[in-house]
Amino acid sequence: MSKIKSKDTKLEMAFRKRLWKNGLRYKVYPNILGRPDLVFSTQKLAIFIDSCFWHNCPKHARKPNSNKEYWNAKLKRNYERDKRVTRELKNNSWKVMRFWEHDLKDLDKCVERVAKEI
Repeated sequence: MSKIKSKDTKLEMAFRKRLWKNGLRYKVYPNILGRPDLVFSTQKLAIFIDSCFWHNCPKHARKPNSNKEYWNAKLKRNYERDKRVTRELKNNSWKVMRFWEHDLKDLDKCVERVAKEI
């Protein structure tokens, strides 16, 4: 488990490079609630990139076969935390975008969504 990266993953880096290439300037890992992956601070836009496993994707989530009680509780806590963070940021006038890891397979579409939001 210690080998699993929590930031600067290949998909995240590809997304960031594509945003930069399209002239969209952001901050990385700012110290705000929920620690978003990217922030456009002047527009108050927080972007999270959620992996299908750790954030319990409804399409691709896999349930581990061993230690089920631990993992079910852990993944449920992650999901509930994501909802709470999104709600609290929105209550503080932030716009929140969440991309699943499978969404990033179409980088152009994701960059287009960000550009429209900005």
